[in-house]
Amino acid sequence: MEYRKEHDSMGEVLVPADKYYGAQTQRSADHFKIGVENEKMPREILSAFARMKKAAARANAILQPDRMTAKKAEAIGWVCDEILEGKLWDHFPLVVFQTGSGTQSNMNVNEVIANRGNELLSEKLLHPNDDVNMSQSSNDTFPTAMQIAAVLALENKLLPAAQALAECFSRLEEENKGVLKIGRTHLQDAVPILFSQEISGWRASVETGINLIRSALPPLCSLALGGTAVGTGLNAPKGFAEKAAAELAADTGKPFITAENKFHALTSKSELVSAHGAVKALAADLLKIANDIRLLASGPRAGLGELFIPENEPGSSIMPGKVNPTQCEALTMVAVQIFGNDAAISFAASQGNFELNVYMPVIAYNFLQSVSLLSEAIESFRINCVEGIRPNKVKMEENLQRSLMLVTALNPLIGYENAAKVAKKAYAENISLREAALSLGLLTAEEFDRNFHPEDMV
Repeated sequence: MEYRKEHDSMGEVLVPADKYYGAQTQRSADHFKIGVENEKMPREILSAFARMKKAAARANAILQPDRMTAKKAEAIGWVCDEILEGKLWDHFPLVVFQTGSGTQSNMNVNEVIANRGNELLSEKLLHPNDDVNMSQSSNDTFPTAMQIAAVLALENKLLPAAQALAECFSRLEEENKGVLKIGRTHLQDAVPILFSQEISGWRASVETGINLIRSALPPLCSLALGGTAVGTGLNAPKGFAEKAAAELAADTGKPFITAENKFHALTSKSELVSAHGAVKALAADLLKIANDIRLLASGPRAGLGELFIPENEPGSSIMPGKVNPTQCEALTMVAVQIFGNDAAISFAASQGNFELNVYMPVIAYNFLQSVSLLSEAIESFRINCVEGIRPNKVKMEENLQRSLMLVTALNPLIGYENAAKVAKKAYAENISLREAALSLGLLTAEEFDRNFHPEDMV
């Protein structure tokens, strides 16, 4: 491999000749060989940095054109667009487990933009610190990139996936109106329910998760950019924070604004904790829904057997004909991963010291992993499972008629204690509720038949 010499404030460093990054990136790559294969800085963060650097250059070009000339701003914009197009991923080698402020990733972006921009200009015009990082610090750019990435991931990936699932449940709800089945509480038989009502609970849970996520978005749109090193805005011109946020809003179509208090914005990560809490809440409900579906589909002969779900692949390497609820299992595993990520994010967010939180890369990594995994798991679950759900009406009717809790309909006639006697006798002697009620002399056949209608209990 061929190398070139790059320098920073600490001296010279050898850097691969075919890479656009410089000395500070190379130092980080040399000193943090932790998770090199799998735990790279998320591309969502790098894309957010590209948007932010372009916005910062435009703001600087307006506010201090003597330093950020139109030519410099244009070149920075060119390279940022290349990053957003995915053309330069090979030039971002750094891992999540680096400095807790994300300084090296900020400099990685600065160096790539400067060196690639100079190549495009055919002259050495851009400096990574003086130009690309103008009016900025890693301490305000990294938290800004985190929140840009979070907003875009939630709005562009997770919310559309969740909305599509809610609409799928809505269709199933409409298709299954009038299908009567037994309800269950504590894993025991309960009173009847319509299958459409059961589905409506699933739909409403997903819709509630969507609403929780949407309500977590506005705080994420309040950005730290402009606070520079400690929140005071040192070396940033007046109006920079507002102008850069406006440029980001125009670029993304999202309502980004500058944070009212930069000291909070640099050190607190409460907005990300709250937003991830909403993601976790959706994951928790989806885990419950997936478990409902796989339990209702259990069998086909020795389980509940009330649902037919798509048979996507063989379920056993030894038992021929076995088919498993694999989509449900995948979704529940993703939910478990998200619960773990939430613990990591919460702990990391609690570790802000004085004017800075120094656990930011791991917060970003876990947050974006949660959003990506849940978005993809929801899509897979909807397409490969939910869209193909069909009720086993014969089994639903059989389970309904065998349920002892239908005796609840008799409470107004014979009282709770007598109804309990009917249920216990029916269970002990393996007879119907009707036979038990008549045997105990609590009701006549005519009275039982007139009042015992499971369809009226919903």
